[in-house]
Amino acid sequence: MAKTSPTIARATAQNEGEFSSLDWALFVGVSLIWGSSFLLIAEALEGLTPGLVTLGRVGLGAATLWVFRALSSDLPTIEAEDRATIVILSFLWVGIPFTLFPLAQEHINSAVTGLLNGATPVFAGVVSALLVKVVPKGMQLLGIAIGFIGIVLISLGSTGSGTSTELKGVLMVLAATVCYGFALNVAAPLQAKYGAIVTMSAVLSLATLWVLPFGLWNFGENEFSAVPVLAVIFLGAVGTGSAYWIMSTLVGRVGPIRASFITYLIPVVSLILGVTIRNDDVRLLAIIGAALTIVGAFIASRKQRG
Repeated sequence: MAKTSPTIARATAQNEGEFSSLDWALFVGVSLIWGSSFLLIAEALEGLTPGLVTLGRVGLGAATLWVFRALSSDLPTIEAEDRATIVILSFLWVGIPFTLFPLAQEHINSAVTGLLNGATPVFAGVVSALLVKVVPKGMQLLGIAIGFIGIVLISLGSTGSGTSTELKGVLMVLAATVCYGFALNVAAPLQAKYGAIVTMSAVLSLATLWVLPFGLWNFGENEFSAVPVLAVIFLGAVGTGSAYWIMSTLVGRVGPIRASFITYLIPVVSLILGVTIRNDDVRLLAIIGAALTIVGAFIASRKQRG
């Protein structure tokens, strides 16, 4: 791979004008891939345990990214001073949230899970403010406030029946998104230094070790039918492996800010897929909350003036 290969580390975009056809294909492609993750988890759970779904996803994702690394000749290696951060990320970015999502989807449907995951940019903004010890103000504060109102509405709309099992699922997803909020901030310097493929291949490899016991727990309860197995293969090789290569390519072409707008499409994709394919029941209050969360995240992520 040539040294001009795009990764998260490159902040200079090849195309700073209108999106080309390839840019749009990459943008829509990664939005669909990551937006379909919750549908794939739901399909996988029809025959496989939550632990094996997590293990398959993480392990196949790691293997796929190592293939990309093997095909590249100029990618850097993780330096000793950054290895502890990689270990932390292997828990915060993958081990904990990737374990929580399948467990949560035993209690709530894929569409609701995707809507709640839309809160990730809001939590990332809050964590960023905490880490740099800067109190949000102005439009950023407004965006975070709107985002949290949206999160509350999604949560209320998703636990409307008042059952403890739904509440448990909602709390698990919110815990996962909080982990993402910390991980995105911790990972930013590493991705700037090494790129997404190098960073994530290392993170996923370590996380595979952490989730291995959970994946093998109650292994005999798995039913290896075609749809669940194929769902895990796609979720791991494409949704957790190849998608990072696609995203790094997109960032290199259009820049990190414009590429980040896929964040706002993922809940929409998960909602559409969940309702149309699995007939997921989503209350209007949750949809309104999702819209507010997306708007809040968008406002909070804009550059502050003054």
